[in-house]
Amino acid sequence: MTQKKIGDVILDVKNISLRFGGVKALTDISFNVREHEIRSIIGPNGAGKSSMLNCINGVYQPQQGTISFRGKTFKHMNSHEVAVMGVARTFQNLALFKGMSVLDNLMTGRNLKIKSGILMQALRIGPAEREEIRHREFVEHIIDFLEIQAYRKTPVGQLPYGLQKRVDLGRALAMEPQLLLLDEPMAGMNVEEKQDMCRFILDVNDEFGTTVVLIEHDMGVVMDISDRVVVLDYGRKIGDGAPQEVRNNPEVIKAYLGTGH
Repeated sequence: MTQKKIGDVILDVKNISLRFGGVKALTDISFNVREHEIRSIIGPNGAGKSSMLNCINGVYQPQQGTISFRGKTFKHMNSHEVAVMGVARTFQNLALFKGMSVLDNLMTGRNLKIKSGILMQALRIGPAEREEIRHREFVEHIIDFLEIQAYRKTPVGQLPYGLQKRVDLGRALAMEPQLLLLDEPMAGMNVEEKQDMCRFILDVNDEFGTTVVLIEHDMGVVMDISDRVVVLDYGRKIGDGAPQEVRNNPEVIKAYLGTGH
């Protein structure tokens, strides 16, 4: 396997603090993400991982700190603007259209890419028809890539949970993101499904060159596929570095094994 080339910093999180009323969800968190890497945010349940992801993609507005993406710094960003900039995410609680087919769910991920007007799309004339064909070809490529060809026309709600998670990943990939945020992509999966998902995350990173930020509380899974790991506990950063370095960090061990809690 060739050594992958990690690029420059594309996402820079600086001194982020987030409060809900009197409750501190995040306190002075800083870390960065480099192009083409798989960067994980781990920590026990309630550590603030999802809150951090929600700050990055504009769902929450932190009270302090800044987030820079490709050199553009923003304090207040909404989810649509973030998506247009090339950031896509999956959700812990699947945000899929359960009554729609796999193919149609993936096509919803192409909405940002559609250039022709609504009338042209409705009448399927000229450029709109050619454009839809291009989008469908791209989506079919994702379906092949994720090995879900057999379920193209199946309503998503009828699929097993592990496959629904895969469709959710496909929908995010359909946006052709530069940065992919994965919110606990392996939660609720059995061992085999977790192994499959690990393989797909590595392949996405390799084949599409996508930078991945991954949130997980399963430390074992993360250590195998990450380039660098940041560890949160009670909304504070307690570790940051290569997987082996983080694994041997006494504070991280303490947080995970529960001594001192």
